[in-house]
Amino acid sequence: MPSLPPPPSHHPLSQKQAMPTSLNQTVIPKQAMSTSPNQMAIAKKAMKQETSTPELPYVRMRPRRTNPVVWFGAVLCLIFSLLLIFLGIATLIVYLVIKPKSPVFDVPAARLNLIYFDSPENFNGDFAFLANFSNPNPKIDVRFESGEVELYFSNTLISTQAFQPFTERRRKARLVAVHMISSLVYLPTNVGLELQKQVQSNRVAYDIRGTFRVRANLGLIHFSYWLHARCQLEMSSPPTGVLLAKSCRTKR
Repeated sequence: MPSLPPPPSHHPLSQKQAMPTSLNQTVIPKQAMSTSPNQMAIAKKAMKQETSTPELPYVRMRPRRTNPVVWFGAVLCLIFSLLLIFLGIATLIVYLVIKPKSPVFDVPAARLNLIYFDSPENFNGDFAFLANFSNPNPKIDVRFESGEVELYFSNTLISTQAFQPFTERRRKARLVAVHMISSLVYLPTNVGLELQKQVQSNRVAYDIRGTFRVRANLGLIHFSYWLHARCQLEMSSPPTGVLLAKSCRTKR
């Protein structure tokens, strides 16, 4: 009886050796993977030459000369700055030495000529007073460049009057007649009733508020400021209302 060939081996290791590790795996010969040291050195040198940038030659720059116009403008700015500093220091010294005083606003006399209501809320009035502007400074002249006075009753404006510019000499005073007319001025009901009540009691309280732009002159040096005046007056009833009491103050 003829002998049969041996059956194929089913050992797991034998199957693993027969199957490839990957479908795309390619067997590379060992000789192809080996590279000589000379070839690696040549490749590194070529890479360094490709990445290095050529050195630029050193060029010495000549300094540019500044334009004379720029120098001239800088000198002018310096002179102007020094002049401003000098004037500021001189003004401060004069202010501290002389110690200027503020002008004084006062009301020496007043007259209440008319209070009349067209309706409970429409007020008409006629009021006149003397405004006294005095300059207490012995060495400084002052000029009232602009200004106005306002007449109030119970913090409600009822008339206003502007002033023309004028100069007040040192240690001098000026009287200015001011005539204030109120025509159909709206008053809230409670304010109108309060005014009628004061007229009946022969005691009407008016409030004068003035705002003035003043400039003090001392030779070539001058400075300006705002002056605020306020006078609270008590008048008798019209048509012959006279000044009964007053309280005035002036401040910057």
